[in-house]
Amino acid sequence: MTHRISQQEMGFCFGSISKFTTFTILVVFLVSSFSFTSTDAYDSLDPTGNITIKWDVISWTPDGYVAVVTMFNFQQYRHIQAPGWTLGWTWAKKEVIWAMMGAQTTEQGDCSKFKGNIPHCCKKDPTVVDLLPGTPYNQQIANCCKGGVINSWVQDPDNAASSFQVSVGAAGTTNKTVRVPKNFTLRAPGPGYTCGPAKIVKPTKYITQDGRRVTQAMMTWNVTCTYSQFLAQKTPTCCVSLSSFYNDTIVPCPTCTCGCQNNKTQPGSCVNPESPYLQSVVAGANKNSYAPLVQCTSHMCPIRVHWHVKLNYKDYWRVKVTITNFNYRMNYTQWNLVVQHPNLDNLTQIFSFKYKPLTPYASINDTAMLWGVKFYNDFLNQAGPLGNVQSELLFRKDASTFTFEKGWAFPRRIYFNGDNCVMPPPDAYPYLPNTSPRPDIPLLTLVSTLLLSLAFAYAYA
Repeated sequence: MTHRISQQEMGFCFGSISKFTTFTILVVFLVSSFSFTSTDAYDSLDPTGNITIKWDVISWTPDGYVAVVTMFNFQQYRHIQAPGWTLGWTWAKKEVIWAMMGAQTTEQGDCSKFKGNIPHCCKKDPTVVDLLPGTPYNQQIANCCKGGVINSWVQDPDNAASSFQVSVGAAGTTNKTVRVPKNFTLRAPGPGYTCGPAKIVKPTKYITQDGRRVTQAMMTWNVTCTYSQFLAQKTPTCCVSLSSFYNDTIVPCPTCTCGCQNNKTQPGSCVNPESPYLQSVVAGANKNSYAPLVQCTSHMCPIRVHWHVKLNYKDYWRVKVTITNFNYRMNYTQWNLVVQHPNLDNLTQIFSFKYKPLTPYASINDTAMLWGVKFYNDFLNQAGPLGNVQSELLFRKDASTFTFEKGWAFPRRIYFNGDNCVMPPPDAYPYLPNTSPRPDIPLLTLVSTLLLSLAFAYAYA
C-alpha cells in the first residue's frame, strides 16, 4: 500500500535533514516510488480479478503435442470488447504450429525449410487472434469464434471464456521434454494487461457428459494476466458530472479531464457536433484506430456519467443516472457501470438496468454493478442523438445515515467498463441550501408589539 507523507512527517523530515544523508533521502523516495508502482494493477473493488490462460496438453503427436488453450475472464466487471483479444508468446525452443482450430496467427513467418506439409506458423513469437462468428463448423471448437470478445464474469458468465486448439511440432513429446512458452502478452484490444510466467499445475480433469468417466490432460500450465488502467491509456476515459433538485448548480466534469481541445495546433483532436461536415469527418476517420474520436467538450472524455439527485420522499429518495457516449469511433456493447455509495445496501428498485451487489469488503454492501437489459439498452451507440442510456434508482432511507448534507447523496466512485472515472472535487458538489428554521414567535408577543406601536403612534400624533 502506498504511504502518503503527512504534513507533520514532512515537517519532521525537513526539520531534521541534518541527521540524514542525501543518499538516505534518495533511497526513501525510490522505495516510495516502487511501492506506488507495485499497486498500479490492484483493483480494490475486484482484488482477485484476472484473466487466467490455461494451456492443456490433451494428446501427444510424433513430434509434439495437441493443446487446448482457454482464457477465463475472472474479472467481475471488466470485459474484452471488439475488436477482441490478441495473445502472444515466445517459444522456448524451435517449435512450430502445424495447425489451429478456433483461432489463427496473424503471420505465418518463414517456413521455407519445410517441404511438403507447410506449418500454419513458423514464427518464434507468434501472435494469435480469435476467429470471427460464422466460421465453418469444421474450424471451430467450443468457446471459440466470437471475434475475440470475452464478457465479464458477473455480467455474462456463459461467455466469459474463449478457447482455441493448437497442434505444436518440433517440441517435446513427454512431460519431461516439453518446454513451456514464455513472455506471454495479452492485448484486449490495446495494452493494459501484464502476464506472469507460465506455471505448471495439476492436469485439468474432464468429466464426460454422462458423468460416469473422468479423463485428464497430459500436462497443464497456467498464465495469469492482470489489468492496469495506467498501462491501458495515459489519460482517463470517463468522467462524472453531478446535479440535484435542491440546487440549481450543475457540476460539470472537471475541465481537461481526458485532454484539452487543441484543434488549432493539432487539427482533428475532436469533432464539433455543430459542424456541417460532421458526417464526412466521422466517415473519414480511421475506424481501425483504438484512439477515441471525441466530440469537442470541456472535458474531452469519451464517456460521461451524470448522477442527478432527482426526488425526495418521506421514506425514499430517487436518483437518475445517464451515461453519454462522446466517442464517434466506438459503440459500447455489453457496457457496465460500477458505483460505490453507502446507501446501496438499501437499493429498493432500479428501472431499465440490471443490478448485482458487489461485496469486496465482505459484510459492507456499498458497491453495485449496473448494466443494460439485453436487446433493450445493453448497446451504447456512438456519439450522437442515440448515444446515451439512462435509468433511475430508488433508495430507502436509513435514518441513522441518510442526509443531503456535505455531498452524501453523491457516489464515492464510479467505474465504466472497468475504468475508474474522474469525479469533480468535493468542494464543487451541489450544496444543500441553508434551511435553518426561523425562530417561532408567540402570538402574544406579536399582539403586544403591535399594541405598543399603536400607543406610541397615538402619543406622538
